[in-house]
Amino acid sequence: MELTPEELVAEFRDAVTELYFARKRIAILEAENAVLRARLTEQAEEPADATV
Repeated sequence: MELTPEELVAEFRDAVTELYFARKRIAILEAENAVLRARLTEQAEEPADATV
């Protein structure tokens, strides 16, 4: 299957747009992950603090 130059440009733009939103989603997920890791760390430390 051969694409015309216009179709190639359209496919490229679609791919760039998908990549842009994927990177935004990755950044959001990384931030959520950091929050959850911090919360887990706090919960893991709480029982140790409570017994002292």
